[in-house]
Amino acid sequence: MAQALRQHPRRVLAAVAVLLLGGAGASFAVATLAPDASTLPQRTVVETVQPLPLAPQLDALATQAMRLYRSDLTRSTDTADTLLKRLGVIDASAAAFLRSDRLVQQTLMGRARRNVSAEVDERSALVALSARWSPEDDGHFMRLSITKSEQGYTSKLETVPLSVSSRMASGTIQSSLFAATDDARIPDAIAVQMAEIFSGDIDFHRALRKGDRFSVVYETLEGDGEPLRAGRVLSTEFVNAGKTFQAMWFQEARAGQPGAAAQAKGGYYTLAGESLRRAFLASPMVFSRVTSGFAMRFHPILQTWRAHLGVDYGAATGTPVRTVGDGVVEFAGVQNGFGNVVMVKHNASNTTVYAHLSKINVRTGQRVQQGENIGLVGATGWATGPHLHFEFRVNGVHKDPLTLARANTPVPLAASVKPLFDKAAQSVRAQLSAAAQVQVGNVQ
Repeated sequence: MAQALRQHPRRVLAAVAVLLLGGAGASFAVATLAPDASTLPQRTVVETVQPLPLAPQLDALATQAMRLYRSDLTRSTDTADTLLKRLGVIDASAAAFLRSDRLVQQTLMGRARRNVSAEVDERSALVALSARWSPEDDGHFMRLSITKSEQGYTSKLETVPLSVSSRMASGTIQSSLFAATDDARIPDAIAVQMAEIFSGDIDFHRALRKGDRFSVVYETLEGDGEPLRAGRVLSTEFVNAGKTFQAMWFQEARAGQPGAAAQAKGGYYTLAGESLRRAFLASPMVFSRVTSGFAMRFHPILQTWRAHLGVDYGAATGTPVRTVGDGVVEFAGVQNGFGNVVMVKHNASNTTVYAHLSKINVRTGQRVQQGENIGLVGATGWATGPHLHFEFRVNGVHKDPLTLARANTPVPLAASVKPLFDKAAQSVRAQLSAAAQVQVGNVQ
């Protein structure tokens, strides 16, 4: 080694440096000097294991109370007996209590889709029962608790804060949006929000295609770990006819204005920062079908050909009707062939008309906001069946509502909050990418 160092100093030093830098290689060289494990002596150890006495364990199991748990949703036709039977309860005293207790009768019996869970002992007798529901969108839920003691059953009603969690899902359109969201186990309220968000870009009545895809991240409001209400869509993506649309929820007040976020009105934006809120909604109803467009038609009552100066939407009596934009109610009452009609003045030039209503929910002179319920679908006036006749007038001249609704110009995001928005949008892109990987729901 010394002779090699004298003759070739640079080569020897380079080789040593390589060994020092290549830690894994050096470790391998050292490891190969260890003894071969197969040559080491082996020794077998035999030891008798004494089990614990079985009798005390069996006695402990015998005294251990067995509890079974079952959950379901209430039905409007439920009686005390049918509800308990569905929950696996066979207990005459529990059924008698449910029939006689005032709280149970007022809040549970005859009410549909309330989460109910029961705790049952080994004899199928009721130990405890609880029901949860969220009647108002105020961040709280109601909890009805029924417990058993030596004195019998007691009931208690409480108001408890909801907790919020996020969920993600995706689906593929085979027939309709609701069919796909049902298959993906997405609540109808979330499907409606998705349609609202993209209503300015996608005609959900006529433009959906088989194979269209969507992904969504949304809030779920829970009570005691049970989902009770759908919250807000946080972000969503929709691919319609090969074109991708994305949206996210954002509140401008988050940008350095402490305390203002709770009061600020948030909205949906594209991931590039363009607001999706338009001056007018695409439709005066969440979901409906166009039965008569803005064109000449044969009038079903007058039996003559004449211009149809609006759009008719077919819907069941009682379907909510909303104003498509902010404004003031110019007229609310009965008017000739329109029957019950509401007219909303949006600005100096634009007015919308909602006719044949079964009920009017606003009054003349009232200020209304976009999306506010102004009445219910009906068949008053000259109508052969329940539907909504909708008109859009510009300076008194009738215009095609379907054309005007999609000609709205979106409002851009304020420049002062753009950096904060871009940071949030980057996170949303990752969320939507993850949501798209969730098992897709297919509807045949």
